[in-house]
Amino acid sequence: MEYIPQVIFVLVAAAFGYFIFRRVKQISDNIKLGKDVDLSDNKSERLKNMILVAFGQKKMFKKPIPAFLHLLIYVGFVLINIEVLEIIIDGVFGTHRIAAPILGSAYTVMINFFEFLAVGVLFSCVLFLVRRNILKINRFKKIEMVGWPSLDANLILIIEVVLMVAILAMNGADQILQQRGADHYVQTGSFFFSNAMFGWLASYETSALIMIERGAWWFHIVGIFAFALYVTYSKHLHIFLAFPNTYYSRLEPKGRMKNMAEITNEVKMMLGLPVEGDNAPPPEGMRFGAKDVNDLTWKNLMDAYSCTECGRCTSECPANLTGKKLSPRKIMMDTRDRLEDVGKNGLDDGKTLLGDYITKEEINACTNCNACVEACPVNINPLDIILQTRRYVAMEESGSPDSWNAMFQNVETNFAPWKFGVQDRFNWSNELKEGK
Repeated sequence: MEYIPQVIFVLVAAAFGYFIFRRVKQISDNIKLGKDVDLSDNKSERLKNMILVAFGQKKMFKKPIPAFLHLLIYVGFVLINIEVLEIIIDGVFGTHRIAAPILGSAYTVMINFFEFLAVGVLFSCVLFLVRRNILKINRFKKIEMVGWPSLDANLILIIEVVLMVAILAMNGADQILQQRGADHYVQTGSFFFSNAMFGWLASYETSALIMIERGAWWFHIVGIFAFALYVTYSKHLHIFLAFPNTYYSRLEPKGRMKNMAEITNEVKMMLGLPVEGDNAPPPEGMRFGAKDVNDLTWKNLMDAYSCTECGRCTSECPANLTGKKLSPRKIMMDTRDRLEDVGKNGLDDGKTLLGDYITKEEINACTNCNACVEACPVNINPLDIILQTRRYVAMEESGSPDSWNAMFQNVETNFAPWKFGVQDRFNWSNELKEGK
């Protein structure tokens, strides 16, 4: 009978581990649907980006107050979960606070520090809930945030609050049981915050306190397992993907557009110029640009899963600010939604990213200014997806606006956007030469 709690713990942990593994594999398989792209260069620069942007949250501090609160949640939640390692060991071996006798007074200091962070996480989560639901900041109220995205953001904050309360309640009850000399509860020294917040539990009977402490213990660890699984379905997947996403983010200047190598080589061959490397002209039947997620690169698809839905990109987008339908955040959310649907139903489900999820009106509104790319706290590039879908519309469907098509034709025939011959391109300067 004494081993039943351990068996239950192992079975619960194994069950959550199985479902988390399945979900992670599904996400990985979805990302692998994208085209291959080599991003293995400049490893030191990429590592620097990851440390500064993902770990140091460098770009978040353009808005210091929410950045500080976000950092407090991030650091607090990560460090507090060090205690989860002890809880897991206790769960597997049937021990209780196994690290306390080993670390001695250092254990008391460590737990007090974790509790300080837990209170900081509580404070920050409450403020973020107020910002989202009472202050009603505009970027949280865009049309793409209606329904599940808004609920998801609130759920995560509420879950974090509940988990922090659970760990403080567990410690508070544990302290009282230690003072009463209850069996199985080792002496750890005093924990300031849990004593201050849950000292009123001293009025309860010992049996009730044990139920509260054990209940909070189970609630916290099962909550952590459930949270880890839930995150894989949530926008908070960026907690994990921010690191590889920033590592593989683009190092070239943001304003530099990437040419299609196949088109470049074909043009060179038409002009009799040498083709570099082993690149060949585009094969017959090749699709130019992107119509569906499998036409994008794996990095574009990782971007979609890394999106925090914070809306900083949309709040900086000049097209969106002037009332256009384009929202860079929606582009990323639509790409992720399409990926999820493809993962469930396959590519041949009668739908495509362009048309069923993202409209031509949205992508045509983009000014290519890179404001969204600059604003993103985890180096996501919505513009790359917009450009690739626009290339498909222009090159495969000839579906660009008439004014654009006229410009393309002028560039092709006259090497300028305007409809006059090359020999007339500098006629405007004649007046300057004549001193007029």
